[in-house]
Amino acid sequence: MRNLRALGLLLVIAGMSFAQCELHAIAPGPEPAGDPQQAVPSTVQNPQTKPNGPLPDQTQPQRILGVMPNFRAVSAGALPPPPTPKQAFKIATRQSFDYSAFIFVGITSAMAEWSDAHPELGEGLAGFGRYYWRGFVDKTDGNYLVIFALPTVFHEDERYYAMGKGGIWKRGLYAATRIFITPDYHGHNTVNAAEVLGRAISQGVSAFYYPSQERNAGALAVKFGWALGRDALTNVVREFWPDIETHVLHRHL
Repeated sequence: MRNLRALGLLLVIAGMSFAQCELHAIAPGPEPAGDPQQAVPSTVQNPQTKPNGPLPDQTQPQRILGVMPNFRAVSAGALPPPPTPKQAFKIATRQSFDYSAFIFVGITSAMAEWSDAHPELGEGLAGFGRYYWRGFVDKTDGNYLVIFALPTVFHEDERYYAMGKGGIWKRGLYAATRIFITPDYHGHNTVNAAEVLGRAISQGVSAFYYPSQERNAGALAVKFGWALGRDALTNVVREFWPDIETHVLHRHL
C-alpha cells in the first residue's frame, strides 16, 4: 500500500510537470454494446488475454480527474473485437473534442506560457491564445494521425490495453513500451508504426505554425522525442489510475 501511495504521488507530480510538453515539445470502463472505444481485437496477445482469475477494480475511466481524455484505454481483461475505420475515427474525435480535451489543452497552454516555452508567442491573454490554438492543433492532428489514419493504413489497434495485475515495475515497463508495440487487426503484437510515424508527421506539420527558430531538424527531433515520451507517460498514468482511484483517493470507478 505504501508503494502504491508513493507511485500515485509520483505519477500526479510527473504528469503535471510533463504535461507542458504538449506545447514545449512540439505536442473506460465497460460500455453498452457498439461503443467504439471497446472495439478491440478478441485475440490480442496481451497480458490480459488469459487472466489468472478476476482482475480487481481495473475499470478504465473515460476521463482522468475530469480533465484528461481517456477514450483510448481498454479496461484490464476486456477483449472486444478490432475497430473499424469508422470506429477509430469516432475515438479520435472524442479524444480531440470532448470537453476534457479543451480543459487539458488550457492547462498545458497555461503551463507552457508560464515557463516561457516560446517567448516569441508573448504573454498575457493574447499570448495564452497563441499557445492555446497551437496546442489544440498539435493535439488534434496527432490524434487523427495516430488513432485513425495511420492505424487504418497499417491495420493496427492504437488503444491502450491495461495489464491490471502484476508488480509496479512490470506494469510500468509494459505501459511505457506500448508506444513501440501494439496489436494488429489479427491480434498479433507488431511494431507501433502508427504511433512513431504519426508523431513524426505531426511534429513536421507543427513547423508551419511555430516560430521560425524551431523549424530546424534538431528542434523537430527534440520535439518528436518529447512527444513519444509524453505518450509513454500517459500510458503509465492510464495503467495505474484505477489503483490510484481506489487505494489512494479511496474512490471507486
